[in-house]
Order: sequence, then structure tokens, then C-alpha cells
Amino acid sequence: MGKLNLDLLTVGDHRFHQLHESEELCDHAYAHSYNYKQRTKELHDRRLRGNKHFKCGDTTLLFKSWLKLFPEKLKSRWYGPYTVKEVFPYREVEIKDKDGSLKVNGHRLKDYISEKAEEREGVILRLTAFDA
Repeated sequence: MGKLNLDLLTVGDHRFHQLHESEELCDHAYAHSYNYKQRTKELHDRRLRGNKHFKCGDTTLLFKSWLKLFPEKLKSRWYGPYTVKEVFPYREVEIKDKDGSLKVNGHRLKDYISEKAEEREGVILRLTAFDA
């Protein structure tokens, strides 16, 4: 048969230490979970296609996936050009054209390169068609 400790001060101290140990374990688990989520988010963000950072005044194209009037394989779904009106947190972008403005997710946008020669980072890019 087990012994019963009737000293209430000793039992109270022992229970007090047990509660503090369980709180420390809980805090450690919370910190470990937070670190795991941060590493997972960084890995996910690294695997995203391209870092799309838009500024007000940039010219972009919009991917319209919902438009399926003419389901052709080779038809482009990039429409535009649109001008960036405002950039919100979490990659939400407000774009405008001659008809009005629209809020979209930044993942559905890409930079618009005009047909004219354009200078980017000191290099002149010329968009020409190759003769076959």
C-alpha cells in the first residue's frame, strides 16, 4: 500500500512546482510551434514564382481565369495593360484602366513590357520577331 503525506505545506509546494513545470513545457511547445510556422512560411514564400513587387504607376497584365467563353487552347488569358493605382498589404493590388478600377490578388498580375525598345537596369531589350 502507498504512503499518504499529510504535511499540507510539503504537498502544496510540490503541487506548485508541478504547475510551474507544466506551464514551462507549454511555453516551450508554443515557441517551438511558432518557429516551425515561421520556417514553413519562409519555405513557401521562397517557392513562389517570382517576387512580384508592384508600385503605384506600374503597368501590368491581368490573368483572367474565369473568362471561358471561347475555350481555345492557344488563346491568351492575359488582358491589359492596367495601371497600378494602389498596393495593399498581403499582395492585394488595385488596378485601373479606362473602364474603372478593380482590386485583385497580386499573384494574378505580371509586368507589362511594351513593344517598343525598353531600357531595364542599363540593358536595352529589343523585342523583335525572328524570321523562320
